[in-house]
Amino acid sequence: MSIAAQFSDLYGYEPAGVWAAPGRVNLIGEYTDFNEGFVLPLALPHTAVAAVARRDDGVLRLHSADIDAPVAELRVEDLVPLSKYGQGGWAAYPAGVVWALRDAGHAVTGADIHLASTVPTGAGLSSSAALEVVTAYALNDLFELGLSTQELAVLSQRAENVFVGVPCGVMDQMASACSEEGHALHLDCRDLSIRQIPFDLAAEGLQLLVVDTRVKHELGDGAYAERRAGCEEGARVLGVSHLRDVEFDELDDSVRKLEAAGADEKVVRYVRHVVSDDHRVERVIELLAAGDVRGIGPVLNEGHVSLRDDLRISCDELDLVVATAQTAGAVGARMTGGGFGGSAVVLVEADDADAVTKAVLTAFEGAGYTAPRVFPAVPSAGARKLG
Repeated sequence: MSIAAQFSDLYGYEPAGVWAAPGRVNLIGEYTDFNEGFVLPLALPHTAVAAVARRDDGVLRLHSADIDAPVAELRVEDLVPLSKYGQGGWAAYPAGVVWALRDAGHAVTGADIHLASTVPTGAGLSSSAALEVVTAYALNDLFELGLSTQELAVLSQRAENVFVGVPCGVMDQMASACSEEGHALHLDCRDLSIRQIPFDLAAEGLQLLVVDTRVKHELGDGAYAERRAGCEEGARVLGVSHLRDVEFDELDDSVRKLEAAGADEKVVRYVRHVVSDDHRVERVIELLAAGDVRGIGPVLNEGHVSLRDDLRISCDELDLVVATAQTAGAVGARMTGGGFGGSAVVLVEADDADAVTKAVLTAFEGAGYTAPRVFPAVPSAGARKLG
């Protein structure tokens, strides 16, 4: 049954339309977005899809085809950050978008929303951003708000930051809203300018695999916020507004300055990672522009070492994916996302994809881990109306 038909069964009338927004995987540039640096994500073919109709009576009704729960019904004027619908759970994300739009002065007077998603949850692939962006995109159309995709992304981020209480950067929402099929999205997180970078792996005989480890370690709870605070402390000691302002060729001098100032060794490591990962984004873009797609493999490998040793957000399962893939002949591999579980990206020759996948599955079985989910990351389109 189509999502529009599900909406009709649920609410008793037809939706005004159906919209979609994708999850994303980040090729390179981790923990750089809130440092006003650079990132290079790409949208996945996996999407959150929403059938939506406008209401003018102040009622917001939310339902997910993926959750065994009744329709959540509330009033838009009752939406308060970190309240019942701001404390986690899937409904916080669309509800937070309605709050963010209204808080920004947009007259959103209610909606009936039915959602379904194929974006894996807990895999570091931005399932929450997809829910936020598809809701924002639909409401922008239905209420004729005239907001750009970048503006919708920023409001979606605000919903997650303020309403839900997760201090994420803007990369996830921008990738979901603004990506183009066949491209990676070069995002400057300072001014939100974007460039679409051609990324046609099939034409090069390559494939990018996502390996979802299906694990999330408790160690990750609060780790994102702690590292963000450490980066802010590093910027303060170095006398810059954000670590984006530290040039890569100044990194050694900056490390010495931090050490001389008595900065915590964790802060030194975080700074080293962020500055070097910003540089890695620029290197990958230069290689892609030169047509040397295989040349990005070593940069991915370097990125994993930095995430593992400097940022220290990897885990045994992610390290096993990367090491096994490299041994099995991958062009490059690294963990991606917030860490302590989630996913890795593996760049492989297309002819080697099955062998690398088998090697990773065998390694996980040998280690006694739950079998990971492995699928190709095909650069896909951002948020859009389906009908």
